[in-house]
Parts: sequence; structure tokens; C-alpha cells
Amino acid sequence: MATRDIYTTTVGENVQDESNSNRCPECGGRVTTNTVETICKKCGLIVDEQRTDHGPEWRACDRDERKRTGATLTAARHDRGLSTEIGRGTDANGNMLAGRKRRQLGRLRREHSRGRFRSKAERNLAQGLGEVRRIAGVLELSESIRDQACQLFRSAQNEDLLPGRSIEAMAAASVYGACRCNGLSRTLEDVTELARVEHSRVRNAYKTMNANLGLPAAPVAPREFVPRLASELEVPDRIRHRATELAEWAKSAGLTIGVRPSGFAAACLYKAGREDGWYLTQSTVAEAADVSATTVRTHRDALDELIV
Repeated sequence: MATRDIYTTTVGENVQDESNSNRCPECGGRVTTNTVETICKKCGLIVDEQRTDHGPEWRACDRDERKRTGATLTAARHDRGLSTEIGRGTDANGNMLAGRKRRQLGRLRREHSRGRFRSKAERNLAQGLGEVRRIAGVLELSESIRDQACQLFRSAQNEDLLPGRSIEAMAAASVYGACRCNGLSRTLEDVTELARVEHSRVRNAYKTMNANLGLPAAPVAPREFVPRLASELEVPDRIRHRATELAEWAKSAGLTIGVRPSGFAAACLYKAGREDGWYLTQSTVAEAADVSATTVRTHRDALDELIV
């Protein structure tokens, strides 16, 4: 008898709790729940909203690659990476498509490509960001530097700097500006070699971008070019360390003001190699730094006066 009373009491409490959960806390009316909100039918009070949907929302059909989140937003795409791409060749399961299906997807892909851009400015943005990604990929820059270059190109377009200038030139200038703002040892010649326009156009585009956007581009110190040149010339680490010390001493003495940093770094490597008995020719070092042998010899003489 006691067991029956306990069971009856427990069931009654559960029914009462469930009844209370379906009642409005204000007027006691009945509440209904949809996929977004829980609303009272009598007074209209919103009891709960933005309920979590615990159902499956897989972004991939493969069981091993199922995930609830898509790709992160990126500044390297004109639409922040939210657009959809229509694949080629196979379906979601990896099966080959029939000829009729491939032709149908080809027509859909063409119409999809036409509808991706809402204006000519958005099309130009997509072209410029694609050029930025290409140059950054060849230079093996990090994703953060690439995204900064893409953001610089966006800023240049928002400030109406593109009219009258080449999109490829502004894209290359954006990559060079991002490298300068982060103190990377990338010269303008390194970027223009990969650009599809002349050196003068990239230089003018960078000057325009720097003047209008106010880039925080600090001068690159010669010591930043020493590891790159040392790796290209295959010199020992002790020579690289000595060349870095020479570059630091020259900077503290004010010898690097107004000079080309890559040429001064080449002179530091040349002098460090001569001190260690690792004889590097001036022409070899100058070719690696893309300067003349006279430039290396002039900076070498300035270093000799500093050391003495």
C-alpha cells in the first residue's frame, strides 16, 4: 500500500510539473513552442526564444568528415568566403557523372558564375583579391600577411584609388605594403617580378596607397635581409651571426640611413666572410642582393672605417 502511494504521489508530481511548464508564468495561459520561440497563446508573452536546435546539420556527406561548422570567414574572398562552388566530374559520393548531367552542371556553373557579382566594383574586387592570393602564395607569405594585403586592397577600393590604375598594380602594391608594415625582408623588386605589370606602375601604386591610407610602414633594417642572403649564398651560421652584429653596429652608428637595406646586408655578409676566411666575391654577393658590386664595395669601406 505504501509503495502504491509513493508511486501515485511521484506520478502526480511529474504531471503537475509538466502542466506548469506548459503554462504562462504571467497569466497562466497555454504556451506553444515553434523552432524559434515559446509564446503564450493568451497574452502573447515570449517565454523563451532562440532555442538551440540539437538536430543534425552536417556540412559533409562523408561520415568521417561530418562537421557542424563551415569554413571560417576570410578577407581573401570578395564575399568573405560565403559563396557556393559547384564541383566538377563527380557527385557527392565520388561517382562519375553522366554526360547529360555534366552538361547540365556546366550550364548551372556558368549561370552561377554570372550571378556571383552584383556590380562591376565587386567583380574588380574579386579579380584584385585573386591576384593578391597568387602573389602571396608564390612568396610563401603567411595567411595573416595575405589577409592584411587583401584588406589593404579593400581599403584602396573604398577610397577610390583604383580608377586610372591597374588592378594588378594595386594588388602587388598591397602585398608589398603588408610586407613593409610587418617588417618583412621583401623588396619592391621581389614583388614586381611576380606582378603582371611594369615595375613603375607598382611603385606608383604603392606611393599612392601609402600617401592616401597612411600605412605604418617603418624602414626595414639591413639585419632583416641577412638571414635570407645567407641562406641563398649557403654561408655558415657563424658568418651570418657576425654579419648581423655588423648590421646592428652600423645601424647604431647611423650608417644605414638612406641606403638600400639589401645592399648594406650584402656588404655585411661580404665583410664577415672575409674576416672568417670564407671568401665571397663582391659580384656574387651583389647578385644575390640585386645590387651592383660598387654598392657592396662602398658599404664595405664604410664598415671598415667603423670597425677601425
